[in-house]
Amino acid sequence: MSEHISSAYDRDLEAIQALAMKMGGLVEEAILNAAESLATRDVELAEKVRAGDKVIDALEVQINEESARTIALRAPVSKDLRTILSVLRLAASLERIGDYAKNIAKRTNTIVGMPVISGSEQALRRMAREVQSMLKDTLDAYLRNDAELAETVRQRDHDVDQMYNALFREFLTFMMEDPRNITACMHFHFMAKNVERMGDLVTNMAEQVIYLVTGEMPDEARPKGDQTAYVTDAK
Repeated sequence: MSEHISSAYDRDLEAIQALAMKMGGLVEEAILNAAESLATRDVELAEKVRAGDKVIDALEVQINEESARTIALRAPVSKDLRTILSVLRLAASLERIGDYAKNIAKRTNTIVGMPVISGSEQALRRMAREVQSMLKDTLDAYLRNDAELAETVRQRDHDVDQMYNALFREFLTFMMEDPRNITACMHFHFMAKNVERMGDLVTNMAEQVIYLVTGEMPDEARPKGDQTAYVTDAK
């Protein structure tokens, strides 16, 4: 009987994890498409990101429901319970990252027709690609129970912060040089901040993977970049 229960739990967990990986893949796509729509001012691609967010939200609901059912039926304990709780936390972070991608897509529609801020779209795209790469590695670390890979993701959050801070300073320069750039720069700043927050959420996911594998959260605080830009937007 215990073997039967264990086998049923394994099947349930595999199904939930498959949903989480599907969700993760859609979120990776949303990050890249949101950044691409911004760089190319592609309104149709931005709309695709906005529409796709509903699928991401639906997957989180399904993961929550399947996890609750599994807990109720299988009564997992110890690491089994920790695994399901970790999936729930990962799904919640993925849903929020998807929301940030959607927010970028919304602002892409707004900036069409505004002055081009030299290099900003490309810089934001590079920053988004780094976050997407971090997310991919985090999902791989989860599937492989690889705490070392998850730790490398934690360390890379510093790079995203540095990119954000550099952009923040550039926006200030553009706004001081020509007041006509202020509106566009403010929109770009909010989008850059969304990408930076995506990086924070991915880093939280990496820490969750470390907790899942080792049973402990990382002791050392994650490295952060220059804090200059944070005075404008308290978390």
